[in-house]
Amino acid sequence: MQGSTEREPIRVLVVDDQELFRRGLTMILGTDPAIEVVGQAGDGVEGTSLAASLAPDVVLLDVRMPKRSGIEACVAIKEMVPSAKIIMLTVSDEEADLYEAVKSGASGYLLKDSSIDEVTQAVRVVADGQSLISPSMAVKLIDEFKQMSRPDRDQVSPLRLTERELEVLRLVATGMNNREIARQLFISENTVKSHVRNILEKLQLHSRMEAVMYAVREKLLDIP
Repeated sequence: MQGSTEREPIRVLVVDDQELFRRGLTMILGTDPAIEVVGQAGDGVEGTSLAASLAPDVVLLDVRMPKRSGIEACVAIKEMVPSAKIIMLTVSDEEADLYEAVKSGASGYLLKDSSIDEVTQAVRVVADGQSLISPSMAVKLIDEFKQMSRPDRDQVSPLRLTERELEVLRLVATGMNNREIARQLFISENTVKSHVRNILEKLQLHSRMEAVMYAVREKLLDIP
């Protein structure tokens, strides 16, 4: 039957110093048959060590933790397990934290008061190779990058992209996911995925988050 292919559960590591929150999050994720929590950690050092040994698909990582901050742990985990997708957990959506998380290689940013559906959906989205950028956060990112956008090194020219790829890049940078882009451009999700992959390869970028930075720096977006 179409669309019913079996797939392995998404392996998740939860790292947060608040035990009650960590256990609650683990229980919530455990109710989703498509997700398997493979480990928990209470600080950044333990979280980094567990990530290295477990090689999870997704790491939920608190921004503020003892011993090693979430940002520092994010950098270390991405070095040791490049395939791991990282969602930063925070009580606020402060611009500075958001920017540091993106720079450190995070694929998403989740507020701790998010609903159960939002948490499980976030895990699914980043595991699928997409970024978790809500429209409001995309606006904050764009504002942040506008402030600091100055070409400090040579970049690959966006002219290497086709018109369609430029179109997709602009939509990625506004916070749209693959399904929304597909609907907007009247193409399939697989075609969108293919375009995004080509964009990242051509521009020598590693994530959709970096694509947002690039689009702002190269003035590919219509922002005042």
